[in-house]
Amino acid sequence: MRVVLAEDLFLLRDGLIRTLREHGCEVVAVDNGPSLLRALLDEGDAAPDVAVVDVRLPPTFTDEGLQAALEARRRRPGLPVLVLSQYVDQLYANELLAGGEGGVGYLLKDRVTHTEQFIDAVRRVAAGGTVMDPQVISRLLSRSDARGTIGSLTQRERDVLELMAEGRSNAAVAAGLHISESAVAKHTASIFTKLRIHPSADDNRRVLAVLAYLKR
Repeated sequence: MRVVLAEDLFLLRDGLIRTLREHGCEVVAVDNGPSLLRALLDEGDAAPDVAVVDVRLPPTFTDEGLQAALEARRRRPGLPVLVLSQYVDQLYANELLAGGEGGVGYLLKDRVTHTEQFIDAVRRVAAGGTVMDPQVISRLLSRSDARGTIGSLTQRERDVLELMAEGRSNAAVAAGLHISESAVAKHTASIFTKLRIHPSADDNRRVLAVLAYLKR
């Protein structure tokens, strides 16, 4: 798996490079927005399988990394992108999810210190999945709940929704909540009915549908 890594902090970048290589990844590392965009648009054997991108990069140190990744996705639809951020920013999450095609992820930088979680997130996004940090999900849920959009959900349905929105399959949700897969399926059906979302057998489409609803 070829990973384009964009991070300007040397120690963090070096640590991520080592971690990715130890898990069999080929890594192309850059430390600024323009270099990131060029690397993401490489063709042929140099084309990336997934991008791991810090939101804030030189030269502006605002959202240079995110904007480079979004531009690359516009030119190469479906390019998998895993964004790393120091803070929960709903605007960043919304922009990342707006395309609705290809693997996407949003993790807080604290999460990358957990090697297995980080590598699992990279692989899931590269495979076309959706990975959202639990704190991002909580923020979206809180915003929706303030307007009463999910007030009709039971606590168990909210628990299922949070795990589902992190990109977890029914089996993973069942294991996490210590319930059966059939129970998860029933809760999921109820959630879709209450949120007026058409169900889908595609896990990624299902997650994106939920997130799209929550961020409205």
